[in-house]
Amino acid sequence: MRIPAHSVCTAIRDDIVSGVYERGSRLTEELLARRYGVSRVPVREALRTLESEGFVVTRRHAGACVAEPTEQEAADLLEVRMLLEPLGAARAAQRRTEAHLKVLRGLVRLGQERARRGEGEDLRSLGGWFHETLAQASGSPGLIALLTQLRHKIAWMYAVEQPARPVDSWVEHGAIVDAVARGDAERARALTAQHAERAAGAHRLRRPDRTGRRAAPLPRVSSSQHGVNIAGVRH
Repeated sequence: MRIPAHSVCTAIRDDIVSGVYERGSRLTEELLARRYGVSRVPVREALRTLESEGFVVTRRHAGACVAEPTEQEAADLLEVRMLLEPLGAARAAQRRTEAHLKVLRGLVRLGQERARRGEGEDLRSLGGWFHETLAQASGSPGLIALLTQLRHKIAWMYAVEQPARPVDSWVEHGAIVDAVARGDAERARALTAQHAERAAGAHRLRRPDRTGRRAAPLPRVSSSQHGVNIAGVRH
């Protein structure tokens, strides 16, 4: 099964974030087209988009390459997210729908159950879905796009340790949802700022592989699981 042309950008981005392409490595149109089963045209468009997002750079005599962000650039991203997520929560308190609340409450319920059971991998996914849904509830396309891009870049640059007390983290999520449900924008903003500040301490900068080992040829992609989202709350 070939990846649809409009999904090529998402597929390449996800592969960059997951480390399939190492930082600084070349991204040739021919290789990418063969890997994703598309022509060079959507690959070329995807690389332009990814360059505008900061995942790709164009170098003289080398062409498109995976970017190599500095530690300062990585630190700046965390700081920007700590500013934008509280704003998103405040907007969500003013603009959320009942569908958003239903999904948020369901995620909190599942998160609290998984936290009590110590199911760390499930918690990682649920936490991502929670913050994505909270951003979508803001009703601001520009803010949603910024937060989505920040999440991708932070996942690329950082490894995140599980909180020492995951139950407490999901209690914080629940308190944020309660404030959003009441329409209390300032309370939602304050709680989200506190939560984001605590969460930032669990981020550990990823160190790129400098072994110089040659990567094995990339296999052709036969199917895609990119673009996971929650039904009913897409922007």
